[in-house]
Amino acid sequence: MILTRPETVSAEIYKTGVTASYYAEDFHGKRTSNGERFNMNDYTCAHKSLPFGTILRVTNLANGKTVDVRVNDRGPFVASREIDLSKAAAIKLGMIGSGTTKVKLEIVKKGANTKLSQQTAASASKIMAKLGGGNSLATAANSASSKTTASPKKPANLAPGTYWDIQLGAFSSKENAKEFARKLFRAGFKNIVLQTSASKGITRVAIKEIPAEKVRTTQDRLSSAGFTEQTLRKRKYE
Repeated sequence: MILTRPETVSAEIYKTGVTASYYAEDFHGKRTSNGERFNMNDYTCAHKSLPFGTILRVTNLANGKTVDVRVNDRGPFVASREIDLSKAAAIKLGMIGSGTTKVKLEIVKKGANTKLSQQTAASASKIMAKLGGGNSLATAANSASSKTTASPKKPANLAPGTYWDIQLGAFSSKENAKEFARKLFRAGFKNIVLQTSASKGITRVAIKEIPAEKVRTTQDRLSSAGFTEQTLRKRKYE
């Protein structure tokens, strides 16, 4: 089913002031969580818990543009993000340039809560718990606004001569991590690294070896570019 524009039917407000991102070429043709092939030109989305087949009306709060999308995938696995849109939907919302935007989500039609929907939602919840995104999706839903507007953490002491890494995302899929790293690069950032933990099955994306005197300005640049989920770690050298 292809959705091209919002239908003139009533919709129930689900969440507002949450962050949307999008995924595109690197995932085109690959399997989504419900078994379909991802088509970046269709009007679909990834959500961590809503049943597959749910129709969501997404409104870009920055410009008022609206699009209807169908849930057929799980994600995004970043604590500060609520929904991952197809490229076609992102174009409709006018968010290609920024990469992320604040949105309002309304449920036009709730999908059937099938066994597959329940199983994949439970798996998404476990992934988020491993990434520090909360022990339950219900908790995340109740505090979505505060999570998406959290300020970057800063260390108590940025001593001269020290170096720091800023972690910006952690993913169960290495392909998702690579795509996120590309977004960082396109936004003008350098020294981007992928740090894989084989035991946890997680790939982290970070900017490495930032001199202490440049940490705060780098954090501010990242926040301005929409990368607000930041974890700061001091580099240790032998």
